[in-house]
Amino acid sequence: MKYGLIILILTLSWGFGQCDANGDGDLDVLDVVVEVNCILTDCWEPELSLCDGLTEVELWGEWYDIGTTTSIDLGGQGLTGSIPPEIGCLTNLTYLSLSSNQLTGEIPSEIGNLTNLTWLQLQFNQLSGEIPSEIGNLTNLTYLDLSTNQLTGEIPSEIGNLTNLTYLSLLFNLLTGEIPPEIGNLTNLTFLRLNDNQLTGEIPPEVCDLIENNNLHMPYILEGNENLINTCE
Repeated sequence: MKYGLIILILTLSWGFGQCDANGDGDLDVLDVVVEVNCILTDCWEPELSLCDGLTEVELWGEWYDIGTTTSIDLGGQGLTGSIPPEIGCLTNLTYLSLSSNQLTGEIPSEIGNLTNLTWLQLQFNQLSGEIPSEIGNLTNLTYLDLSTNQLTGEIPSEIGNLTNLTYLSLLFNLLTGEIPPEIGNLTNLTFLRLNDNQLTGEIPPEVCDLIENNNLHMPYILEGNENLINTCE
């Protein structure tokens, strides 16, 4: 144990010697002792989450109460910039529409914290990057529209968790790769649009069954995806 502690101190002296752990303005052996003591007693303060201590969040110049805000409709309001990650603090939201604005940047992963959402509209913006896998946390969603943006990457398989969806639109993006078979889990869908992307490969049999069973419109899958192979016939 003694030798192990000596090695630990020497290691910290080498790796953590740039940290003034005791706050006296000097980097010395006492700093290493403080660091060793904190490791042994687990005294480091935990990292605060984005929402810790907040009662309100500011979005585009307006303040929203975390406890009472259940609906935000800012469609067509000329919003610019990116979607603030703080939006994920509004965990009581059931309705969120930011459609028809000039929003840019990625969809923040914190959107996955909004597990009470039933309606999410982000269409007609200039959002880029991949669809975050955390969107699969929104299992109460019935309506999801991410169409007419500049989203890239593959459709996340986690979207198959959204089994309450009746409406799913991802058209007019830059999505690539194959259609995930997990979309076949969305047995409540009455509307599905994946057209006008860059999807490739074969339509999975699970999705073929969904299209047939729910009487979905095949051109809304195929059109504009020249390298997507229709295996449903």
